[in-house]
Amino acid sequence: MFKPVSFTPDATGALSGIRVLDLSRLVCGNTLSMALADLGADVLKVEPLGGDTLRDWKVKDVATAWKAYARNKRSLCMNFRGPDAPEILLRLAAHADVFIESFRPGALEAMGVPPDVLLERNPKLVIARISGWGQDGPYARRPGFGTLVEGMSGFASMNGFADREPVLPPIYLGDMTAGLYGAVGVLAALRHVEVNGGHGQVIDVNLLDPTFTILGAQAANYRLTGKIKPRTGSRSTNSAPRNAYRTADDKWVCLSGSTQGMAERLLRSIGRPELITDPRFARNADRLANVEELDRIIGDFIVRMTKDECLRFFEEAEVTIGPIYDMSDIETDPHFHARGVVVELPDEDMGSMPVHTISPRLLGTPGTFRRAAPKLGEHTVEALTAAGFTPAEVDALKSGGAIATGVEAPR
Repeated sequence: MFKPVSFTPDATGALSGIRVLDLSRLVCGNTLSMALADLGADVLKVEPLGGDTLRDWKVKDVATAWKAYARNKRSLCMNFRGPDAPEILLRLAAHADVFIESFRPGALEAMGVPPDVLLERNPKLVIARISGWGQDGPYARRPGFGTLVEGMSGFASMNGFADREPVLPPIYLGDMTAGLYGAVGVLAALRHVEVNGGHGQVIDVNLLDPTFTILGAQAANYRLTGKIKPRTGSRSTNSAPRNAYRTADDKWVCLSGSTQGMAERLLRSIGRPELITDPRFARNADRLANVEELDRIIGDFIVRMTKDECLRFFEEAEVTIGPIYDMSDIETDPHFHARGVVVELPDEDMGSMPVHTISPRLLGTPGTFRRAAPKLGEHTVEALTAAGFTPAEVDALKSGGAIATGVEAPR
């Protein structure tokens, strides 16, 4: 068990008072709005009658992905295709600070709520439009799942081993990266409104740009060399040594000697000081050119020790090394527990559910866990009433199938 944390519904945060409408589905939009919600924003998930797709991603019939990404949010359930949808969204947006959507480019316009109309109704509104490839360009209307972006961005071509197929990430890398970049964009646009007295604006949050950004200087490297670097597995193309090494008890450790001083300290610690002046290993460029031999020397030394012996040995030598963990290791690691990297939240299905903590950690106005992920349509009436809908209007919308409330919402 990790550190238990209780929900504190009345807690505030750095973004308290910011009202967010999140019409997005899947990981990118939910990452963006989770980042805002964790830091105090009031995020209202505006879901279709079938609910956000994340609700259907279940493990042993528990919607773990939804619970993790939808914490601290409320839910309004409505029929996006119905005749009442434009007016509902416009009235909600009139009371919001941020509007998030992840439809295909052009879909918001087809619904009758294009950005110019939203901004006419609420000039200070920040509109984050999420897509795979961007709001314009030849690929704008293509489906934009993260997998496709991780392939076309160049990431997969770099990931894996030279003699094997390119490897796509086993996590939602493109979606989460874009969601976090999107949150930065939203906060910048909010500051422009609040501090600079500016108007609201549209933010083109696409998966392609941020995913390519994390590749670093690859475009410049290719321009200079005209060569595509082969996949290098766990090695670095910039410094050596850097790799994963097997230990005597069939565990794995990761080691990095990315500075000249650290590389020299490593060579001394394994009893090979003569290699410091060896022309094959004297400088970083030499070590990269002879990385196969360097890894063999290091690997032969490490494989004689168990993982724990290896970690103790190199830590005493002040060499940068660490274990390669899986979840079973994380569950018992004292640092994860002491720092609360993972916390236990009350959960109606699991009793308590381990989730990642709130990041970044603001020490003056920390983020808080205020509520569990909402049931579909749990806050429909509450949200519409706050936006100025009368009880009669809410009843009419419900009887006409324009909205659904609580557990009555169809799945």
